[in-house]
Amino acid sequence: MPEIVTIEKMVAGGNCMAKINGKNVFVPYTIPGEKVSVEIKKSFRDYDTAFLVNVIEPSKHRVEPFCPLYGVCGGCNMQHISPAYQTELRKEILRESFLREGLEVPEIEVVSGSEKGYRARIQLTNGGFNKRESNEIVQLDFCPVATKEINDYLARVPQNKRPPERVHIFGDSRVIAGGPEAGRVLVAKEGGKSCADEKIIGKNARQSKKSRLKKNTHFMGSIQDSSNTCSIELCGKKIDFDARGFFQSNLDVLEKSIEKITENMGGKNVLDMYAGCGTFSVFLSDLFQKTTLVEHNRDALVFAEQNLLGKKHESYGESGEKWVLNNAEKIIADNGQFDAVVIDPPRSGMEKEVCKWLCKNKTWQIRSVSCNPSTHARDAAFLVKSGYNLKKLFLLDFYPQTAHIESLAFFDYVE
Repeated sequence: MPEIVTIEKMVAGGNCMAKINGKNVFVPYTIPGEKVSVEIKKSFRDYDTAFLVNVIEPSKHRVEPFCPLYGVCGGCNMQHISPAYQTELRKEILRESFLREGLEVPEIEVVSGSEKGYRARIQLTNGGFNKRESNEIVQLDFCPVATKEINDYLARVPQNKRPPERVHIFGDSRVIAGGPEAGRVLVAKEGGKSCADEKIIGKNARQSKKSRLKKNTHFMGSIQDSSNTCSIELCGKKIDFDARGFFQSNLDVLEKSIEKITENMGGKNVLDMYAGCGTFSVFLSDLFQKTTLVEHNRDALVFAEQNLLGKKHESYGESGEKWVLNNAEKIIADNGQFDAVVIDPPRSGMEKEVCKWLCKNKTWQIRSVSCNPSTHARDAAFLVKSGYNLKKLFLLDFYPQTAHIESLAFFDYVE
């Protein structure tokens, strides 16, 4: 039996919250302030989930979704909201996350780009997208949030000619290719080689001997499969990475974020914690005399070594916790204190030992990037309690039309 409710607010993940008989109920595809009818989908002890039956009094921010697959595929979940208000909602979720930790939140600045045609990385399963909350496949030949290069591929290659199982596709005008006819798209099979007919790296790929990381004081690297190596030009620099692994999908916002992260930085020593393939280190190494990279994924660190060729740096293929316990003290004793730390942890946030070390070490500048506002706020609270100042907070708006939130915080420490 449908219930009529008034939507109170949006929560992390993009669902909105209302109350039925005092109990919280979470409803997708709604907007704060709307009066809607809903039906309970699942009931739990502390809350219920529901699906939207009808919008009785729509918000002024409600718009018609521009994608015919909206609500069917498992991607976007905010197309029914005007883009400007989407950004405000993501800002509010970020702000509330920090307020819940008792932090004084500065005015949140937004780093943003295009609302459509921005996504340079997608995954296909048997040639299509997965349906929302299902293993069924949605057929498509166009995705309005994907880049032109990816959509050219989807239009050029019919569904039944696309690779079976799961593949990772990276396409953008910044992909370094032999020429425009190549399409600037790399199609990489998960756990295997990329598709030869769609591979564009070819002769521009680094040769195998350059893909092998020489013996390092701290770890041995691995030999990369160059057929899955994607090379892009980012802010004027060439960066290599494995197309099957994680790399930011919105390159416009990534370039703007790099400018923010490196703003007013410089000195002798910098630490890039959770460095990945060295995307930030490539730019930090121009500003500091020596860059130290820590990354547990040694395959990613092989790419970091390639990307930092000729730069004074040192790489550690281990977790942040192990680096703190085994190496941090000696590095500081040999090289002196770090002038700055750039840290970009996974969704779970900083490892406890890393957070404790930062709190104790009192680095002059910390630039903290996060893909989870809750863990970002939690870690920020520890830093502030230890004496750091939360100077700036940014919403890095990488994923318009979704509820995904990434953020950047500036911390400084003044004795």
